[in-house]
Parts: sequence; C-alpha cells; structure tokens
Amino acid sequence: MNDLLKIFIKSWLVDNVILIQFLALCPFIGMTSDTGKAAGMGVATSFVMVLATAVTWPLYNFVLQPLGLEFLETLVFILVIAALVQLVEFYLKKSAPALYSSMGVYLALITTNCAILAVTLNSISYGYNFIESIVYALGTACGFLMSMVLMSGIRARLKSAPVPNFVKGTPILFVSAGLLSLAFGGFAGLIK
Repeated sequence: MNDLLKIFIKSWLVDNVILIQFLALCPFIGMTSDTGKAAGMGVATSFVMVLATAVTWPLYNFVLQPLGLEFLETLVFILVIAALVQLVEFYLKKSAPALYSSMGVYLALITTNCAILAVTLNSISYGYNFIESIVYALGTACGFLMSMVLMSGIRARLKSAPVPNFVKGTPILFVSAGLLSLAFGGFAGLIK
C-alpha cells in the first residue's frame, strides 16, 4: 500500500505531467481560458488516460510481448487511444452537448495528447504491474486535471490584474506557467 501511495504522489505532484515533464502543453494553454472548459478537458483526458492504461498494459504484456511484437507498442497504443477518444467524443456529444461544442478541436486533439501516450509507455518502461500502472495513470490524471484548473484560475485572476502592456496576453501566460512550474519543482524532494 505504501508503494502505491508513493507512485500516486510521485505521478501527481513530483513528476507532474504538465508542469514538470512539459507534456500536453496544447490543452494547457488552449483550454484554460475558462475553468469549466478546463475542468471538462481535464476530466475527459483523465478518463482516457486511465482507460488507455488499463487497456494497453495487458495488451502489451499478454499479446505484444509474448509474440515478440514489442516494436509495435507505440503504434498499437496510439490506435487504442484514438478508439477511446472516439468513445469519449460520442459520449460527450450525447450527454453534454454544450461541453462538446465548447471543446471544439481540442477534444479530437486528445488522441494526439502526448501525455496519454507517455503514461501508457511509462507504465511499461517503469516495470509497473497492472495495479501500479493504474495508480500511476490515476496520479498523472489528477496532476493533469489539477494543472488545468490551477492555470484557469490564474488566467481568471490575470484578467483583472494590472499587467503591463508589453507582457499582456501570451507572454504573461507563459511567465505564469513558468512560475507555476517552478513552484511544483519544490515537490522534487517529497518522494525519493
């Protein structure tokens, strides 16, 4: 149990997928202008991340590896992720049409979200068993969701802050993201 907690905290805070590994910057910058959209994108991506790990781990260990087809893991994992994103897209279109339309092109971009592929590949390369892989994916998903919501809060605050003209817009956004990343660097000593 202690090891699972360490994996969770490490993937959530210490090795945060956006703020430390600098993956998934496209939705991080593109979908954080509104907290509702940021949370929706975070939940959708988190769902795909955990489900993709739950599908790809056994696929790799029980199909690809025994057949000596490990070299196909990236291709197979991308196909699995694409299929899962289609399921999420169909679900959101039926159950939450407003969120579906507000996400626009970013929903389809979950397919090419490098954070999801990184989680599936890392769970294999780190040598995690199935339960550890799911915990790793859950921690990474929580870190992704938290980063999205934090950045949307910062962006909301920046709208009313007295920002100098020469850094308004994208520059202050990247400065804020850098400072947030620097803050998360402080978690590095939390888990060894």
